[in-house]
Amino acid sequence: MITPIVQFGTSRFLQAHADLFVSEALERGEAIGRITVVQTTGSAERAGRLTALAAPEGFPVITRGLVKGAEIDRAQQVTSVARALSTADDWDEVKRIVATEAEVLISNTGDTGYAVGPDDLVTEFPASFPGKLLILLHGRYRAGGKPLTILPCELVARNGDTLKKVMLDLQAERIADQDFGEWLSTRVIWGNTLVDRIVSEPLQPAGAVAEPYALWAIEAQPGLKPPCTHPSILLVDDLSPYEKLKLHILNLGHTVLADLWLKAGRQHDETVKAILKDRDILAKLMDIYETEVLPGFAARNLGSEAASYVALTLDRFGNPFLDHRIRDIANHHAEKITRRLADFRAWSPDVAMPKLTAIIDNR
Repeated sequence: MITPIVQFGTSRFLQAHADLFVSEALERGEAIGRITVVQTTGSAERAGRLTALAAPEGFPVITRGLVKGAEIDRAQQVTSVARALSTADDWDEVKRIVATEAEVLISNTGDTGYAVGPDDLVTEFPASFPGKLLILLHGRYRAGGKPLTILPCELVARNGDTLKKVMLDLQAERIADQDFGEWLSTRVIWGNTLVDRIVSEPLQPAGAVAEPYALWAIEAQPGLKPPCTHPSILLVDDLSPYEKLKLHILNLGHTVLADLWLKAGRQHDETVKAILKDRDILAKLMDIYETEVLPGFAARNLGSEAASYVALTLDRFGNPFLDHRIRDIANHHAEKITRRLADFRAWSPDVAMPKLTAIIDNR
């Protein structure tokens, strides 16, 4: 059994995103092959998922939400995972697979996944994900150095470029081999990606519940190999428009709602779908979208894309199956106002934005 896709991470997000996309593509003959999932932490909770992830019958993903106002509620079995291993228990096998089988590596290692701490000893089994990845890539280089595409899914701007720099710095520090460094720079393709899907809850022992909307935008570059062809996977020349749409429509809308919620002292457990049933709140959000946000995007030649994304965002906000609490969105509110509202105003400075400015000035 050969698995050309190796996935680092067992998160419910990956189960309802990459694993599901590859499973659906395999049914159409449009995937490069199946997946080996690798658990990179010692979490006992996540270790319990491994057997279920690779079960012959697959694991369930339930899609629930609104598509053009119509409710969707469907379940399907994901059968793309052929093996599920742990770096703690199966390190030699993981090294063999990355060295000889892999064509595409996928990662989703959390907010601090690229960190290399002082306890990351230079050993055969480093603590950090970058430390482990360096050992694995060096093994592939020594086994012949076939080209490889790496597609990080962490929510980091220019995540491929960021991970590449981390790895090259680590290589220079730990493995003094100029040819290996050159291989990392030129024969490994570090893809920049943007992922977007709300995966609201896990299923036990494996599986997830997710919204219908899903996006995996991958910035095209020579030699890059996607794991499959899928309607939710877009190969694009520039990630910036997708980043701006998500940040300054979906995320901006969340922060506007959080600001209204905080200033009005509304119900502690109120959700996004609940607050939007208040006609006055909905009218205020729509006014900002229509008179400030959409003109801002139109000024950057993204008017039609923004209008479509606003309609999609309203479906996502109104998902009857999702309990997205405003209090969670309101965490780090001042910082979010800066990144989501103030940065939008700076990006489109010729458009009047009095309502957003009032929020920015009173943060």
